[in-house]
Amino acid sequence: MTSGPGFELEAHAKINLTLEVLGKRDDGHHDIVSIMQTIDLHDTLAMRPSDEITLSCDDPELGGDDNLAFVAALKLREAAGVNRGVDISLGKRIPVSAGLGGGSSDAAAVLNGLNRLWELELDLPELEDIAAGIGSDVPFFLSGGTALVQGRGEHVVPLAHANIEWMVVVAPGPDLPDKTARLYGQIVASDHTRGVLTHKLAGRIRGGGDAPAQFFFNVFEPYADKVFPEYASIRETFRGLGAMGILMSGAGPSMFALAPSREVGVAWQLMLEMQHGLCSFLTRRWDPPDSVRKSTMRAHASRDSTT
Repeated sequence: MTSGPGFELEAHAKINLTLEVLGKRDDGHHDIVSIMQTIDLHDTLAMRPSDEITLSCDDPELGGDDNLAFVAALKLREAAGVNRGVDISLGKRIPVSAGLGGGSSDAAAVLNGLNRLWELELDLPELEDIAAGIGSDVPFFLSGGTALVQGRGEHVVPLAHANIEWMVVVAPGPDLPDKTARLYGQIVASDHTRGVLTHKLAGRIRGGGDAPAQFFFNVFEPYADKVFPEYASIRETFRGLGAMGILMSGAGPSMFALAPSREVGVAWQLMLEMQHGLCSFLTRRWDPPDSVRKSTMRAHASRDSTT
């Protein structure tokens, strides 16, 4: 039974301005360093009090118990030691398994939403600990914006706003099973770095937001053609419209390019979709309100000073 007022939250997609792999860990996972940026492409979650935890989605295939939004609700209830429920209605717009972090963003929105709905008053580090147990990108999405992300994704350092605005994202389909494992299987020891490119870009952003595309990097990019059969031809189509510096986001297959203006971005997106039948989005950098960003930075500074 559902009762009481609810509210809606947006769960924003992300792109990776950089993604470097430092090496493989003893637990089989990899240490990465990345600069992530949320964009205004988003899913919508409506949350209302309920006796049980339930999830419905406008894509019926995503309404199961393995959906990260549902998992997040269970994990939070267990960690907080409460016996509460919620009815979650998920409207999907972010393509699934596309390297844009949609599932992780949904999970983070659930954690933030239930912290409010259930009046738990958990602070950000506590939520990040729970988020890290759900998925590698989930801690980042608790705050979003521009951030330096390290470890498996659990170490998040907020940055100043990156000086980028409009971009076009192309999201090829369909989903390829085990794509992330396949990509990690391609890289060799010589692909491991010390994160120099990422830290250089982070320094430029801290110094005033400068984020030139020539500093963007994705360790998986050289292997995308091998793992995603249509990747090369789609990238050439995108490039043929005049896009420069096209880069894969995360473990792909989505790719993006900065647009010099909204008008150019509109033209690219329309041609990609209308002439070439490609799923594409004109998007804009999205940042949380300054009050949220400042609170996030204070929380991380306080946590770092005690570790």
